[in-house]
Amino acid sequence: MFDTLWKPTPSLFGLNKRMRLAVGAVWFYRCRHISAYTRDARAQARRKEAETHLKNQNPLLSGKIRLTAKHRFPGTAQTNMSVTPVQSCPTLPLSNGLQIPILGLGTSHFGGYSHDAIVYALTECGMRHIDTAKRYGCEEKLGEAIRQSEIPRGDLWLTNKLWPGDYGYKAAKKACLDSRSQMGVEYFDLYLMHWPGSMRPGCSNRELRAETWRALEELYKEGVCRAIGVSNFLVHHLQQLKEDCSIVPHVNQVEYHPFQQPNHLMEYCHQEGIVFEGYSPLAKGQALNDPTVLQIAEKYRRTPAQICIRWSIQNNVVTIPKSTKHKRIQENCEVFEFQLEESDMAALGALHDDRHVTWDPTNVE
Repeated sequence: MFDTLWKPTPSLFGLNKRMRLAVGAVWFYRCRHISAYTRDARAQARRKEAETHLKNQNPLLSGKIRLTAKHRFPGTAQTNMSVTPVQSCPTLPLSNGLQIPILGLGTSHFGGYSHDAIVYALTECGMRHIDTAKRYGCEEKLGEAIRQSEIPRGDLWLTNKLWPGDYGYKAAKKACLDSRSQMGVEYFDLYLMHWPGSMRPGCSNRELRAETWRALEELYKEGVCRAIGVSNFLVHHLQQLKEDCSIVPHVNQVEYHPFQQPNHLMEYCHQEGIVFEGYSPLAKGQALNDPTVLQIAEKYRRTPAQICIRWSIQNNVVTIPKSTKHKRIQENCEVFEFQLEESDMAALGALHDDRHVTWDPTNVE
């Protein structure tokens, strides 16, 4: 390729002004292509290195992680050419064969909703996994941001959640279809029951969970939802659902950070083929000032947030940090170029004290 691009440029002496401009344009064109080629080569090498890191860090990941969704490497220049360097985000397989990106961007009504942040994450950081919920009240705005990004729908992973106020067979189906219309999409990649408890008087939680889950099973079979799951469910909730229904949840999304490590729940999910997904990976900021986290961050020359996110990912947990600030979103994406040593993983694992920084489903029957 270099031989083709670097053909000798004829001497500019003796040429008229028009010919000199033409030769100069050809030379500039060649330089642009060589620069893009070398950037792409560096990106490919770094992507291969990231993949090797992830597969070597845990034998259980060998053959399971696949690099698909695209992320730009930090520090690389953006161009308008098709060879823009990208970094791939690893994925984990669901029991139905779909691949969910291991890193996503959470959205919430707490802290406000930032349209610009979503567009920035999609277009500048290469984020391809977005998590939301009807409860957050931003479905319509999120749909607008996705359309503005011009990212093909097939390249995105969109997760939405059903609020307990819409539990029940008919209500659940209607709520899902309404959410789909609000966002302006044909389907959700993942649709979750948001909470194990119900809001319907005179109906047991177990009965209403089963009735609602049957609606999600139908939505799944109809292709409205490519995968279905639950959020904040504990082992006994999952066991009851397995007894009462026909499809085991593909995903269980719960609170997960160094202070809250539900290992028994994680083991059960692994045993049943349920992908474990964690929200609040920074413990709503509480982990960012922990001495152990700070010490490890200094060791790797990374931010405390990056250490917490990397720790979660290395534990095979789909991780969805939230932020509305461009700089932090970018930093949160830069977690695939390093790996934590076993001793540091153990040190962070020792921080578990069973604290919850958000909803606690322990007492939900």
